[in-house]
Parts: sequence; C-alpha cells; structure tokens
Amino acid sequence: MSRFRPLGCAAGAALALLLASCSSEAPPAPPPPEVNIVTIRTQAVPNVIELPGRVQAYRTSEVRARVNGIVERRLFDEGSFVRAGTPLFRIDPRELIATANAARAQLARAQATAANARQVVGRYQPLLADQAIGKQEYDAAVAAQRTAEADVQQAQANLESARLNLGYASVTAPISGRARRAEVTEGALVSAGQGTLLTTIEQIDRVYVNFGQSSSDLLATRRDMGSGKVSAPQLERVEVQLILEDGSAYPVIGHLDFLDLSIDEATGTAALRAEFPNPNSALLPGQFVRARIFAGNRADGVLIPQRAVKLAADNASVMVLDAKNVATPRPVKLGTMVAGQWAILDGLKPGDRVIVDGLQKVQPGQPVRVAQPKGTASTPPAKR
Repeated sequence: MSRFRPLGCAAGAALALLLASCSSEAPPAPPPPEVNIVTIRTQAVPNVIELPGRVQAYRTSEVRARVNGIVERRLFDEGSFVRAGTPLFRIDPRELIATANAARAQLARAQATAANARQVVGRYQPLLADQAIGKQEYDAAVAAQRTAEADVQQAQANLESARLNLGYASVTAPISGRARRAEVTEGALVSAGQGTLLTTIEQIDRVYVNFGQSSSDLLATRRDMGSGKVSAPQLERVEVQLILEDGSAYPVIGHLDFLDLSIDEATGTAALRAEFPNPNSALLPGQFVRARIFAGNRADGVLIPQRAVKLAADNASVMVLDAKNVATPRPVKLGTMVAGQWAILDGLKPGDRVIVDGLQKVQPGQPVRVAQPKGTASTPPAKR
C-alpha cells in the first residue's frame, strides 16, 4: 500500500494546481456604459451678458438748511411719500422776521433820501440857469441823487434777500418721492454755512441699475459686433432683465440708457446703466441685483443642456466623444442660461458629440456605448 502513496500525493498536487489556475483567470470585462449625446451645431442665439449691479434712485435730493436757526417742528412722517412743495421742517422764523422788518425800514429810509435828493436837483436846475449857484454845487446835488437812488436799489435787494430767507424757514420738498429718516430733531441748531442735512428724498417710481463691464469683455463684444458675429440694436433698445437676490426675475423689462465711453482706472470697467419702471417700489436703492443684458443675437451660438455641463469652482467642462466613442473631458467657457440651456462661448465646435445623460457612469478615457441619439444641440431658445 505504501508504494501507491507517492502517486496519490502527486495526483492531489496536480488537481490543486489546476484549480488554482482556474481561479486566477480575470473575470470578463463589464460592458461599456450607455450614454445619450447631442451633436453640436451652431445657431442664432440671444447674446446675453450677465453682470452684477446695484439699484439707484431715479432722482435723489438732499434737503439741507438754507438759513441759520433752531428747528421748531418736523412736519412729515419718516419713510412716507411726499410731494414736491410739501413742508418738511419749520425753523424758528422770529429772527428772520426781524431782519426782514429792518430791511423794509432801511428801504423806506433810502426811498425818502432819494426823493429829497431829486427835489434838491429840481430846485437847483433853474438856479444854475440863472447862475445863482455854481456848477460844482449842482454837480454835487446830482451825485447825491444818484447815490440815494443806488441806496434804494441796495435796500430793495436786502429786503428781497430777507424775504427769501424768511421763506427758507419753511423747508419744503424739492421733488416728489419717499422721505428717508430725519437727520435732525426739534431744537437742533442748523446752519446754512455748513449746509446741515435735514433729510433725503428719493424718487423711486422709476429706478436706475448701475453695473460695469470689464474692459476685456467690452472689447470682445465690440469686436464681435464689428465682425458681424453679433447683431446689436441701438443702445436705447437693448433690453435688460433683472434677477433678484432670491433668484426670481423682476417682472418688468428695462432698457439700457447709458454706456460710458471711458474705463475706470481703479476697477478696469466701463460703467453701464439701465432704467426700469418701479410702480410698486419693489426695487429699493442700494439693492443688489444681477442684470441680464440682451445685446442682440449671436449668429454662431452654441447651446447645450444644463445637465451636460460639469461645474467646478473656477471652470466648467463637458465630456466629448471621439471617433472611437472614447470620453474625453473638455473645458468650455460658459455664457448665460438661455431657455434652460447653457450658452457656450468657447470650447465646442460643430460636429462635436457631447454626453448629456449617463455622465455619472463615465470616467475620462473610458469607451462608451451611444444610445439612440437625443438629437442635436440646436433647439431654438424659448422666448423670454
């Protein structure tokens, strides 16, 4: 029996090696992931420029003291709407009344002096003709008359100035709008010399939105317009839409009304301004917004679905297929959203195939299987 034992051991070892070789064979490769794609082609798309901006009142008036005195009363409710000419403050007028009375008395004195001077000249004229008085004495009388008449004019001007100052004791609204908080209280001493600020009125039934475009972007836009890639309307016909801080769109479309022709040296931007109706005071001065400027149409625009774009902190990319259906990431320059799709400013060309669905299953350099095509990235953008 012992002579068969080596043979049995050898057979067992061979069987173990056979099983080990079978277990070390690699499992079959998984099938390539299935994806949906769009094929890029150019089309006319809105040329939308999105910039941050701030709301500014249509008109702002700082109401300041124009005479010296003590504030007696505040005559308006802070934050309320006031019409032009509405009294806002009353400054103690007693000293101003006294000044006006003194100016009136001075005018009466000057008028009396002038009347007497005219009478003197009238009496001297026949005496001069009869040579009863000398020419020098007559000339002195005429000079006194002219001086007296000049004093009358000076007194009249002083009285008018006193009346104006007395009127300034009642501080009225220079424009219609919302009055902000009062900057002084009753009993405060205000000064015309220092121009004490009393309150501020802002007209906000219409508002401006100020924003700036970088000099490089402005140069690129002008170059595209000059080459015919972008067709833009006249300045006053450029529509602007506002996106509020909560992401909602302001329901009223505004229009661009100002484009500065110089670049701010500190910021490197050109100032732009749009005007918006604001009947319900939904927009407030100082409010942050994003302005979407519809500056004509781009003839060679590219749109792709939003889900096809991978966004990172400082860039964006898409997955493009080559001729062998191998996925390769490609950086793109994004424009703005148009009808739920990203406008691509750079990085894609006609004929490129971009993965739309199945991105989560695809790794760079991995072959994929293309499902039934969804179509081309050329769906006309929806109207705003």
